[in-house]
Amino acid sequence: MITAIVLVHTLADRIPETAQAIADIEGVAEVYSCAGDVDLIAIVKVREHEQLADLIAGKISKVDGVQHTDTHIAFRSYSRADTEAAFSVGSN
Repeated sequence: MITAIVLVHTLADRIPETAQAIADIEGVAEVYSCAGDVDLIAIVKVREHEQLADLIAGKISKVDGVQHTDTHIAFRSYSRADTEAAFSVGSN
């Protein structure tokens, strides 16, 4: 599974509607509204890289209210559960 983090700049008065429209797109796992340099962060999960172009350029970028996007591809995921599991191997 390929995970992409999509930073989305939107029209300020359209953030809730834009967020919901993006969340409704198949392949979008989550959408967060946030403070800072971007308005929304979408977490996208697809099986093939080619699907990213279809999803981001073909769908997310065309949602009403989206001004532009900046996409980052995740290489590896880290979490507290992963770290704890790694250190508990062989310790019973």
